Amino acid sequence: MSERRAKPARILDSLEEIIIATLLASATTLIFVAVAQRYGLSGVASVYRWSRAEGIEWLTGLSRSLFFTIAYVRLTWAQELCIFMVVWMAKFGAAYGVRTGIHVGVDLLVERLSGQSKRILIVAGLLAGALFTVIIGTLGAHLVWHIARTGQTSAVLEVPMWIVYLAVPLGSYLMCYRFLEVAWTFWHTGERPHHDPGKVEGVEAAPGAEAAR
Repeated sequence: MSERRAKPARILDSLEEIIIATLLASATTLIFVAVAQRYGLSGVASVYRWSRAEGIEWLTGLSRSLFFTIAYVRLTWAQELCIFMVVWMAKFGAAYGVRTGIHVGVDLLVERLSGQSKRILIVAGLLAGALFTVIIGTLGAHLVWHIARTGQTSAVLEVPMWIVYLAVPLGSYLMCYRFLEVAWTFWHTGERPHHDPGKVEGVEAAPGAEAAR
């Protein structure tokens, strides 16, 4: 299915994946560095107190210098930035989930049907998803517009909050497009995106594994 996709669609797919991967990697790295710094400061402070009590002057001086070196890097903004990145990642990740079929759904009734009834019900569900997301996107766009007019900024980074909330309309409209794209493809080809939780991209299954499953 992916091989027959047009070039603009493949570019959008790649951009979507790059945004999600970049945000995920950046947030994970930032959280790791912030936590390592916090525990590092606590550990160095413990060494400083112990060496001072034991009268080990060289270790006291070294731990004191190391403490101020680590503390010099201010990461008080890390938590707020990570929250913003996770919000953006979640919105674009939801659209990615529609495209790849990884969203959890209750399909007991759908799978019991067959023929035209099943086809119509699936398309109706996809169109309902598109309608819901376009409504959320429109409401989000109004929210961004009103917040931009107030000049509101975040507490720590002082980033304009309309930039943060921009993830709502952008992610919702992209999700709406994905619903329509899947509905169009299913109506014309009968194919739906399906995710196999036992499959990892880039890793080939061992011979005979499919049969064993």
